Amino acid sequence: MLFPRYLWRMSPNFPNVYLTFDDGPEPEVTPWVLDKLKEYNAKATFFCIGKNIETNPELFQRIINEGHAIGNHTANHLNGWSTDSAGYLKNAESFENSARDVAAVEVKLFRPPYGKIKLSQAKALIKRGYKIVMWDVLSADFDRSITPEKCAQNVLRNIGPGSIVIFHDSKKAKKNMQVALLETLQYAKRKGYKCEVIA
Repeated sequence: MLFPRYLWRMSPNFPNVYLTFDDGPEPEVTPWVLDKLKEYNAKATFFCIGKNIETNPELFQRIINEGHAIGNHTANHLNGWSTDSAGYLKNAESFENSARDVAAVEVKLFRPPYGKIKLSQAKALIKRGYKIVMWDVLSADFDRSITPEKCAQNVLRNIGPGSIVIFHDSKKAKKNMQVALLETLQYAKRKGYKCEVIA
C-alpha cells in the first residue's frame, strides 16, 4: 500500500469481490476457469500476456464474449525491475497491438508481472491512461511448495468486500488454483458477495 497511485483494492462499501487471473490465456486451464465462472454467475478480470493472445485468439475472444474484463500483463511477462523503461513500455505497447489485432479491444488496466515495476515505468503507463492494478489477497497458487488447501486458505482468510484476489490461469498454478477458485466461488456465494470486473 506504499504506492497510492496503484489500485490495491476496490471500495469496501459494496458486497463485491474482484477475482483476477494472470498469465493466460492458456488452453489447458483458461476454459475450465471460464466454465466455473459461468457456473457461479461470476465475472473476473484477466491480465493476459500478449504472446498468449496471439497463440490462442479464439480463447481470448471467448473471455471477452463472456463479459470479463481484460488487462495488460505485457507481451512477454517482463520483470520491470530488470528491464529498461523504454523496452518495458514497448513491450506493453506490443500487448496493445495483439489485443487490438485479435479482438479490436482497447485495454486500460495494467498489472506488472511479478508485481515489479519501476516508478518511471508506472508514471509513463499512467500518463497513457492506464490504471495499474495490484491486489490485496494473494492466493500464491503458483507456489508448488504449498498444498491446494493452503492456497484456498490464503484467500478465504483474507477476502472481504472490495478485495482484489490474484489467481493464475497457467499450467504451473493449475492444481492449486482449481481448488482455491472453487472454494472462493462457493464462499462468495455463501457470503452474498458478487464477483465483478475491475473497471
